[in-house]
Amino acid sequence: MALHENEVGADESVVRALLREQVPQWQGLSVSPAGAGTDNTMYRLGDRLLVRLPRTADNAGAVRKEQEWLPRLAPHLPCRVPEPVHAGVPSPVFPLVWSVHRWIEGEEAGTGTVADWSAFGADLAEVVRRLHAAPLLGAERRGELGGYRGGGLRACASGFGESFDACGAIRGLDLDVARLRELWESGLALPEPSGPQVWLHGDLKPSNLLVRKGKLRAVIDFGCLTVGFPDAEHAPVWDLPSEARQAYWDAVGLDDATWSRARAWAVAVAVSGVSYYWTTFPAFVAECLSRLRAILESADDR
Repeated sequence: MALHENEVGADESVVRALLREQVPQWQGLSVSPAGAGTDNTMYRLGDRLLVRLPRTADNAGAVRKEQEWLPRLAPHLPCRVPEPVHAGVPSPVFPLVWSVHRWIEGEEAGTGTVADWSAFGADLAEVVRRLHAAPLLGAERRGELGGYRGGGLRACASGFGESFDACGAIRGLDLDVARLRELWESGLALPEPSGPQVWLHGDLKPSNLLVRKGKLRAVIDFGCLTVGFPDAEHAPVWDLPSEARQAYWDAVGLDDATWSRARAWAVAVAVSGVSYYWTTFPAFVAECLSRLRAILESADDR
């Protein structure tokens, strides 16, 4: 199903045509669906490769970022990350750039795959710490690396405010939108972040965290990769159980203001996801609602 007005379709026939046209050495390999997110559609190619196709022209910028920066950042990280092995170019078959990555074995982080949530939270914190400590390698916060999640909340206040209004108008939505708005506004009222800008993954939700034998093995989907302030980086920890969240807090050593701004980001991004994808992507809406309910349940913990 198309999620965006300007979406470019990419089914198995498109993938096979691209292989014949640009990487004929792989055209005999099997092709099978490997999931689709809000920004990309994926196909497994044989046993060892993954084809990644952006849904829109705007998403194509994320593909270029991964191709350029992941090989340079990988040596600085304590886990596996996607390894681009082919940079596809636009063609009459598919008018956007696209990628082939090496396949990484693993399962999405969840109740059936993680053995110890406290250890998982600490391991995730170490990945974040190492990423934020990685050298910028000449990268600057502009162009494709100027993602909004690396800036301050106030720059996005208008758009997020509209998302709260849209959620409040959804009939049958069992959610305390007013309380969520209060939590967002409390973060918005804090001083803006300061300090050095760092590398940010931008979307460390469970579906982007792969587990093997109960432990964190890989971080995938660097499409939101940016340079900026780290507040929003911590937002997805509300997608994890409380014990993982506490372990992450302890390991990263966040101050109360940063934690409150991170929570405000977590609220705002999830609310915007609910309002935008309400009728088109129910599975993603469910993820957003799960996060928001976890935030409401833990709102008075700190």
